[in-house]
Amino acid sequence: MSTSQADRRVGEIILPLDRIAVVQPTTLLKTTLETMARFRLGIAAIVDDAGKLSGVFTDGDMRRMLLRDQKPFSALFADDIIRHATRNPTVVGPDASLAHAIALMEEKGIWDLPVVDDTGRLLGLLHLHPAIKAVLGL
Repeated sequence: MSTSQADRRVGEIILPLDRIAVVQPTTLLKTTLETMARFRLGIAAIVDDAGKLSGVFTDGDMRRMLLRDQKPFSALFADDIIRHATRNPTVVGPDASLAHAIALMEEKGIWDLPVVDDTGRLLGLLHLHPAIKAVLGL
């Protein structure tokens, strides 16, 4: 990564809130999955009324939930999403370097990184594909 690319900030390339799945903690699992399908990223950010990140729900969380919970789909679909969410997700601030964020994503084995401000308010999402494009200058 060249110096100029390494110096880029996460906030320059995040996907804004209108391009990612954002739901409330009381959103039904079924509705959350429909929202995730619309954005095709495999992740939903869960925020409270003030826009603060409460957790994330991913395709991987769905697989683990299906293997763990032995109840009918209709019962699962009626659950609030926060019941199945990762409540302390790895996050990054908008001023973090792109190099740091990509290293963090590699370390944690994740493709998406919620971007939050100093108060924990969700600003957007750093997705691996746009991050790689920025590094490559595409």
